[in-house]
Amino acid sequence: MATFPFTSLLPLSVSSSSHSSSRLSTLHAFRASASESVPCQHTPRREFLKGIALQALPLVVLREATPSQAREVEVGAFLPPSPSDPSFVLFKASPRDTPALRAGNVKPYKFILPPTWKKTRVPNMLSGNYCQPKCDEPWVEVLFEDKKQGKIQVVASPLIRLTNIPNASIEDLGSPEKVIASLGQFVTGGAFDPDEVLETSVQKLGDQTYYTYVLETPYALTGTHNLAKATAKGNTVVLFVISANDEQWQTYEETLKAMLDSFEV
Repeated sequence: MATFPFTSLLPLSVSSSSHSSSRLSTLHAFRASASESVPCQHTPRREFLKGIALQALPLVVLREATPSQAREVEVGAFLPPSPSDPSFVLFKASPRDTPALRAGNVKPYKFILPPTWKKTRVPNMLSGNYCQPKCDEPWVEVLFEDKKQGKIQVVASPLIRLTNIPNASIEDLGSPEKVIASLGQFVTGGAFDPDEVLETSVQKLGDQTYYTYVLETPYALTGTHNLAKATAKGNTVVLFVISANDEQWQTYEETLKAMLDSFEV
């Protein structure tokens, strides 16, 4: 009689073909018994690979966006009232707001605006994020908008584009007319015509000088009416621009001018 070496599991004896049916039944019984007594450890390949992928992923902590980072949130929900006029709120730019402020290329600035305005995202290609801490071309710092009243943008330009004098003041760059001729395209979003400037003035706040402008720009991409205020500090020229269409200007001209007056670096 021949004996299979399964003595540690289940001894099976085989003598001839006449016992084949009995042998198969015994083998099936053994497999069934083993299946019931030992849990299956087989893991499908897809589940195995999935497990590896999950273990390889870094831990990502998701944090709720602050109100100032969220889109389509009125600024009145997170900005404080203006001390000078509670009907407005006060925006003070800080390093967490822009790449240039974090890099120290722009000094902090502030202005007032109605609480119904919303802060909108600056596209990365316009934000200067790609070239900080040293940019050769102007970039957009922040954008705000109210569909009923108009738009705000703060544009920063390296001082070297306008002069070789380090830490030059706005007066060092020339007259108000000369400065707007250099920066006008950033007000209109395209071509600039000096004849579109209706008013210019010079404003002194502390030791900082500002050039202000009122423009009528019928062909501008930004709007048919624009207000602008420019100053220079450190290695940067900062341009504050408020744009409106005819309907917005007719209704909110005084509000927009109050916003322009409030801008300060």
